Amino acid sequence: MDLACIVPPAILENIARRGSPAQRERARRVLLLDARHRTVRLSRGPAGPARVARPAAAPAAPQRTVSTADGAETLPGRLVRSEGAPATGDASVDEAYDGLGATFGLYLDAYGRDSVDDAGLPLPATVHYGRDYDNAFWDGTQMVFGDGDGELFNRFTIAVDVIGHELTHAVTEHDSGLVYQGQSGALNESASDVFGSLVKQFALGQGADEADWLIGAGLFTRQVQGVALRSMSAPGTAYDDDVLGVDPQPAHLRDYLDTSADNGGVHTNSGIPNHAFYLVATALGGKAWEVAGQIWYDALRDESLAGDADFAAFAAVTVSVAQSRFGADQTAAVRDGWTRVGVVPAAPREG
Repeated sequence: MDLACIVPPAILENIARRGSPAQRERARRVLLLDARHRTVRLSRGPAGPARVARPAAAPAAPQRTVSTADGAETLPGRLVRSEGAPATGDASVDEAYDGLGATFGLYLDAYGRDSVDDAGLPLPATVHYGRDYDNAFWDGTQMVFGDGDGELFNRFTIAVDVIGHELTHAVTEHDSGLVYQGQSGALNESASDVFGSLVKQFALGQGADEADWLIGAGLFTRQVQGVALRSMSAPGTAYDDDVLGVDPQPAHLRDYLDTSADNGGVHTNSGIPNHAFYLVATALGGKAWEVAGQIWYDALRDESLAGDADFAAFAAVTVSVAQSRFGADQTAAVRDGWTRVGVVPAAPREG
């Protein structure tokens, strides 16, 4: 899979064109670093971090380590907190540790999943990566967090849904292998937003009607005219800023962006399946991870889901899962959610 960073390249490209001289230089540097990590990621393949042997009878539990790069660009850096160790007082270290735990907790408690690979994979992270680095990502072996520049972006550990989003890329890669291009890539990005949001809701004990349905709330400083990177409840409204640009996400298939940029607009067109999930979750009510989230999780693991699935194919799998696991009301809610964003679930494949 390609490297999937939380900040879409279009935002960084806008900053590189529209920002102050210092902001432009930082954005260019982030884009160069992201390209370097992307090359390494593609050359390395899907291998994850080394496993630590767990006694056969031991219950599933996270194996977290948090290191600091101390402003350098070398990974993993200096170990500062291991599993079970007390808080350090460094906000980035402790937020990363807690966010890894919250993500592990959602997947284990809600879906019986033992880490991102369902086999106890350790969860390492590095904070304080680079100088004023405006991004965060899972590189196939670990999480990496920048501190932000303090002008446009705060530290990237501040939003637990960012951590859930990035770790879910590892879940998706392991289970469905949705190709990071076009509609399958937008589904890949959407799955990370869905479960990133559910991690936050789970950690806060929120029902669907209480959640903000924002991705990355808190990342922007007060200088930015915006509330988050994306809005699942109202795609296209998350930000409108002279430097970052206008949130380009569509909420309906009729507004699908056909582009060669960003792997076929994966960060933009993910607004369509994002909004479908929001509509389903709020129609069903209650804790969104219990029914809507279970349907989406089962769909990602369904053997019938092809790696190059488009929106209609994925929608069809969610409808099928809703029918088999739940019932008529849940199935109707799923079908209606997709219909309202202009996606007609595909007919089942023959044979």
